[in-house]
Amino acid sequence: MDTGTHIAMGIAISGIAMADPAVASHSATMGPVFAGIMLGSLAPDTDTVLKLRNNAVYIRNHRGITHSVPAVLLWPVLISLVLSLFVPEANFLHLWAWTFLAVFIHVFVDIFNSYGTQALRPFSQKWVALSVINTFDPIIFGLHAAAIAAWMLGAPPVRTMIILYSIVFFYYLLRFAVHGAVKRAVCNTIPDAVDVYVAPTMRFFQWRVAASTETDHYVGRAYGRSISIYDRFDRKPLPDSPYVRAAKTDRNIQVFMGFSPIYRWEITKVDVLTEVRLIDLRYRSKTYYPFVAVAHIDENMEVVNSYTGWIFSEDKLRKKLNFIQDT
Repeated sequence: MDTGTHIAMGIAISGIAMADPAVASHSATMGPVFAGIMLGSLAPDTDTVLKLRNNAVYIRNHRGITHSVPAVLLWPVLISLVLSLFVPEANFLHLWAWTFLAVFIHVFVDIFNSYGTQALRPFSQKWVALSVINTFDPIIFGLHAAAIAAWMLGAPPVRTMIILYSIVFFYYLLRFAVHGAVKRAVCNTIPDAVDVYVAPTMRFFQWRVAASTETDHYVGRAYGRSISIYDRFDRKPLPDSPYVRAAKTDRNIQVFMGFSPIYRWEITKVDVLTEVRLIDLRYRSKTYYPFVAVAHIDENMEVVNSYTGWIFSEDKLRKKLNFIQDT
């Protein structure tokens, strides 16, 4: 989920924590518990700082080790120990327990997005992405905002947040039902599809659709169970050429290929260089496919510059590549 929703969830969990007598009746514990919940709600996303290095490192590692089983166990201990240094009289067990719940919920809700997490690491390197909730879901955020406002206006926090999460629970079930209906509709529209990807958007009934047959890729949108196919591309494997082999040695290309399950490719000449471009088909936006990986290769089969990430215009992509080449 997005940072704003994680913060809202942290506040909501703080409301539920008032059901714990060790929190509600002990001010020395209440403050650290609230702080632990908020820090635990945000801690797994500290890997966002990897953006400062480059997109390849960020894409490869975001929601990886910081969302793993060891991290879920370690974050609450570290946060609780630090907070206990400032308030040693706080009940450590209760501080740890509520912080653990906040960290667990953060990682748990992230698996419902399209990006997913490596929540099963180190037992499995697989990305768990159920793809039923958009990274920012306005309904979930709105429900949290309403519940928090009610608490601030005097509603009992425990009862308010229990009602909130009862509604959210049924909302998740509804999203699974809609996701399944959309996927069945795609299979009915493209009967020979062997791979189908259905991803949510911020609009409840609108979903991104990408599907592959043995010979073609299809990209479209779903409005409920009505499927609109916008683009069709020939499904061709990357050619075994010297340029492609050189591109595959590049970090940006490797990260993209490990991240994207459905993409097409283009090989073109750019001045004296050869450009190998991989284009993810899951994120079509107004006729443009913004998530790409590009490598420029010279006549000596050396990668001159490369980039992977989100680009919404060719001019910006050229500027990125020129900047990389200049530096």
